[in-house]
Parts: sequence; C-alpha cells; structure tokens
Amino acid sequence: MPLFIEAAVESIGGVLAADAEGVDRIELCGLLHDGAVTPSIGLITEALAAVKTPIHVFVRPRTGDFVYDRHDVAVMMADIASARAAGAPGVVFGALTSGGTIDRVLMADLIAAARPLVIGFHRAFDQLVDQASGLEILIELGVAVVLTSGGADRALDGADQLGRLVGQSAGRIDILAGGGVTPGNIKALLDRSGVHQVHGKAFAGLRSLVASL
Repeated sequence: MPLFIEAAVESIGGVLAADAEGVDRIELCGLLHDGAVTPSIGLITEALAAVKTPIHVFVRPRTGDFVYDRHDVAVMMADIASARAAGAPGVVFGALTSGGTIDRVLMADLIAAARPLVIGFHRAFDQLVDQASGLEILIELGVAVVLTSGGADRALDGADQLGRLVGQSAGRIDILAGGGVTPGNIKALLDRSGVHQVHGKAFAGLRSLVASL
C-alpha cells in the first residue's frame, strides 16, 4: 500500500511549500506551536484558492483541554460552517468528556453540522482512557480519519499501540500516525506499526523519501 502523507501547516507559505513537496493532504491550522486552533477564514479562503491539494481545516476554538462548554461549541459550529462554505473538503475536530472519553453527543452534533465534509478526529484521541473503545465510537459516528501517536509523545514510541489500532480498524477508519514524525523516522514507524498514513509539520525532500521506501 502506498504511503499517504498529510502536512500540518499554519500559513499560506506552508500551504505552498507542502503542495510543492507533493503531500497527499494538508491540514490547515492556526498556532501550531501552541497545539493548534482554527485558522482564520482569510487563510482558509486563500489556501483553497492557491492549491489543488485537498485541505482539511482544523477546528478548535481555543487552546487547553478538549472539554467544551456551550460558548466553545457555538464557536466551533460557526467555524465549521465557514470552512464548509469556503469549499474545504474536510474538517478536523475532537471533543472529550471530563472523564477522558469521547463526547459522543457533541461529536454527533458537530459531525451533523459538518456533513457532507470528510471528518477527522485530532490528537485529543491520545488523551482517551481507552483508545480501543474510543475508536469504535468514532467508527460508529462516521469519522473517516483519526490522528494519533498511539498515546505516546511521539508516534514512533507509540508504534505498538498504533499497530493494534490499525488491526482493530480493519479498514473501517484511517489511522493517521502523528507526533514527531519526520522523513528520518518514517521508515522505522511504518515497519514497527503497520500504518500507511503519516502526519507531520516538515516533509522537505518528500519526493526522494517516498522513492526510497
């Protein structure tokens, strides 16, 4: 199976650089250095006009935890509507309960608001107390992609858990490995985890990397 690469970027320059490297998808964010939040609508609009590479818009109303109140939810709903109206093919978000489980009710509402866009769940997944149960909930809700490091700080350190998630997914949801992924460790990550999709911030030299795998 060919390697699928998603680049996380926070500027129009990053969008153009990722597109030039030939990534398969771009996750467009704001404030990547602080865990990422929703990018501005101006950046979303310009990015969509500038490249043909699919762009999924990261939706997070603030930094901090992923337990949201009604005000946070209102912001997320507005941001999802803006991304959809701008023509983004996908959005990425996540919501948890204070007990470390997926907020099934809120996720269902957000997903309904986002349809027919492709839905991704971000690395809030790595804060779950039970990733196996969480994965089944996401599959039931119709989420297409989950970004995870397997619960570790780096995807390579969580390779064994990533492998278990790949096996559990059985093709029902894409397991996107992220967290410290670089051209220098992708091969080791693939070999140890069995993932075929990776996510990172810097993929300079991508063409030669893919040719060598």
